Amino acid sequence: MTLNSGTTTSPGPTAGAARTRGYAGTLAAACGAVFVAQVANALPASLNGLLQEDLNTHGSQLTWITAAFMVAVVCFEFTFGVLGDLFGRRRLVVTGTLLLATGSVVAALAPTVQVLWIGAALNGLGAGAMFPGSLTAITAVTRSARQRAHAVALWSGFLSAGAAVSPLLGGMFAKIGSWRGSFWVLVALALVSAVLTVCLATESTAPQGRRFDVPGQITFAAGLVLVLYGAVEGPESGWTAPAVIIAFALGACFLAAFVVVELGAASPIFDLTLFRNRGFAVSSVVAVIGMLAFLGACFATSMWLGPVQQQDPIRVAIPFLLLQGPAFLLIPLVSRLLHRVAPSALLTCGFVLMAVGCLLCSRLDVTDRGLGAFVAPALLIGIGFTLTVSPITAVALDSVPTPLAGMASATTNMLRDLGFALGPVVVGAVALSKAGSSFAATLPGAELPTAQKAAAHQIAEAGGPIAVNSLPAGAPGSAAHGLALDALGSGFSSAFLVCGIAAGIAALVAAVGMVGLHTRHRAEDQAFQTPQPGNGSGATSSPAIPHP
Repeated sequence: MTLNSGTTTSPGPTAGAARTRGYAGTLAAACGAVFVAQVANALPASLNGLLQEDLNTHGSQLTWITAAFMVAVVCFEFTFGVLGDLFGRRRLVVTGTLLLATGSVVAALAPTVQVLWIGAALNGLGAGAMFPGSLTAITAVTRSARQRAHAVALWSGFLSAGAAVSPLLGGMFAKIGSWRGSFWVLVALALVSAVLTVCLATESTAPQGRRFDVPGQITFAAGLVLVLYGAVEGPESGWTAPAVIIAFALGACFLAAFVVVELGAASPIFDLTLFRNRGFAVSSVVAVIGMLAFLGACFATSMWLGPVQQQDPIRVAIPFLLLQGPAFLLIPLVSRLLHRVAPSALLTCGFVLMAVGCLLCSRLDVTDRGLGAFVAPALLIGIGFTLTVSPITAVALDSVPTPLAGMASATTNMLRDLGFALGPVVVGAVALSKAGSSFAATLPGAELPTAQKAAAHQIAEAGGPIAVNSLPAGAPGSAAHGLALDALGSGFSSAFLVCGIAAGIAALVAAVGMVGLHTRHRAEDQAFQTPQPGNGSGATSSPAIPHP
């Protein structure tokens, strides 16, 4: 028979054991897949300094390495949710994993930063299939809200474990060989994950009422890419540059068209009526703002230690153990807290910790190359992220009926990843704009030889202060290195401050908007365990939660 989740089982005394095996295998495969996807996402974090040196990149080009991955994830996550519902979540995850392996091969062989962007975008497309596919596969085999919360916490923990391990992987291979070696390791990990998914995961579908929404996909992807292009290029090209203004204007038009298309679509790629549910709506808002703060802080940290301070890749990776490690180590605690503490309290506390950590980072001294100053703020941000990422996902999924789990998981992943995509873009825009204006203001009055000053000005015009900061000693313009370092320190300090403000806003929204939602989860947990009418085998299903 077919359950409401779309999974199929055989009736009889062995059905319960089969479901248990299906749950364990699917959960293991899903955790492995999201681990590999997040390794691909976080890999450039410890490599930015080496990429700048080896591929002669400047500020916005480094931003695009990270942004290309996340933009590809966000733009197509809706469609991947539909594909999983129609053709199978296991098949979607395997396809995405193989696509990620292909992108990693391109990145490993990239002769220029532009080719590396292509590899990153292919990796993002693969991860964009793996994130919603793996999460929806889990929801299809869980039997209660409590089991779902445990599975989501474990899934989120492996997501963070991938992000924590990835910079160490990149730093290790940078020490013993080349940054390219880390991408070859990623190829191997992806292939292993694909095999595990084929062998362990249970296939599930939910095709009822699900069709492709081509106009919605086109308008959303075009609008998001154009807006993010303007935000990334604005600091270097100038916010009043025609290309930047046109990108923002066209992007806004496409996104407005996306809303209109979705409101009138027979089978929308993004069901806007989901936002009538208060739990889903509030979790969506805090997902975007809060994850912007988190990944923005991670990106700022990697830039601060890498291209700005030009530290060893292994040293760059160390703070990421504190930023990402707690979400993996504290899986059992978070799983229990999800059923004992109100979601509003968890989210508020988590975002407050993140805000405090970001504010502490904004007070760091760019001339201090020691890592000790990063310990406390990085740990606060990491614990804050731990307390927020699982509740966001659990609240969103528990707020919708099971037939909408595919769309809800794709939407939740997309909104979380939209925040992740915006983080580096916002940080890059704030930091590079502030650094550029600061450097331009201090350079004319600096006591430097005229030739050195002129060279530094010319280099900054082409590549910003980060290009001046990377000049070797004795090169034309290198005398302005100290000015460039101070300007970059000021810029990224402002970026950390913006991340702290964003986390504070997310805490306020969670505190006000999610009051009372924990009672809904406990009621649903009871409903999950009660046989539903018309289900002859006694299988249970998630009831629809009424809109408030």
